[in-house]
Amino acid sequence: MIQTLSGQLERFQNAVGVKFQLYNSLFLSLPFYGIDKTGILLSLFATSCEEGFATGKSPTEIIEGSFAERDPGDALDLLFRFVQYVERQVVLFDALEDAAFAEMNDLTGSGTLTQLEAGVPQNDRLAEFKQQLEEFSVRLVLPAHPTQFYPGSVLGIINDLDSAITANDVTTINTLLQQLGRTPFFTRQ
Repeated sequence: MIQTLSGQLERFQNAVGVKFQLYNSLFLSLPFYGIDKTGILLSLFATSCEEGFATGKSPTEIIEGSFAERDPGDALDLLFRFVQYVERQVVLFDALEDAAFAEMNDLTGSGTLTQLEAGVPQNDRLAEFKQQLEEFSVRLVLPAHPTQFYPGSVLGIINDLDSAITANDVTTINTLLQQLGRTPFFTRQ
């Protein structure tokens, strides 16, 4: 069955987008010092950036204008919290995409080993298939991805978050997002 692009986008929106909005709202309620208003302030800052770019302001002018009423140290702290907040949003989005992979992709359809195995006996090509398997080799290429730089504690949360999302376990998801809020994403080395 051929999926139209709009059908695929709708499936993605339902499997990932809606859940991202739902679970991302949990970040707004994290009970940690300094994080409680970060999501709201980030949204206001994003609007300020869009309006600033639309009027031809430079990035420096936009940032200085957005933080004009703040102490420079507080502004820097807030920008750092924005980065932390967005990092956690990226982790959540990655976990949602991973959890939706089987739903978004036909794991037994065209181009899969399952489809190939089913077609070999039907086309009477077993000897050719065996020969191909004997000569077949794989070279793994691991592309750079931000998660490869996360410490083990964050990678563990990502793995658990993927499982909880797949199981639709909202209580565990909330607990893991709270852990994610408290877990540092960087190390000194």
